[in-house]
Amino acid sequence: MSKLNIINVCVLDNPAPFLHPLTFEISFEAYEDLKEDVEWKVVYVGSAENIGLDQQLDAVVVGPIPTGRHQFILRAPAPDPTKIPSDDVIGITVCMLTASYKGQEFSRVGYYVSVDYVETEMKENPPASPIFEKLERNILSNNPRITRCKIDWDDKPATNPTEDLATAAGNVVI
Repeated sequence: MSKLNIINVCVLDNPAPFLHPLTFEISFEAYEDLKEDVEWKVVYVGSAENIGLDQQLDAVVVGPIPTGRHQFILRAPAPDPTKIPSDDVIGITVCMLTASYKGQEFSRVGYYVSVDYVETEMKENPPASPIFEKLERNILSNNPRITRCKIDWDDKPATNPTEDLATAAGNVVI
């Protein structure tokens, strides 16, 4: 049984200019006091064909965590445009929020992200090289992909390693 459950994730400041930070309000419940910290990461997929282009935008450690409900805001810097192939900038990509305990990932919330120009003329006639200052990023928060992994929470080894879930709500409510 999981000792921590993500209750809700709200994507704030969305849509936003591409170069603005990504901001998430994360609510979770700890069913027991946790002996170790929980690490939260935000990862932006730079190219579907090359995992080496994924960017860890930020990682924060939260703890100690007593039993009860908790909430915090995680603000991650925008992806580094120089690390995204120009052919992969505009269109659909993925952003993930992961949670790990003792180096073991126990939850992942993935979102599709749409990146495009705001101006109609630029959408119809995009420049040869992306102009990042004119791009908008829209994290499609209404249909996240949620994966839970069973881990060793301090007292017993994990069995049945993953479970995939999907929600249709505007925010992640687990």
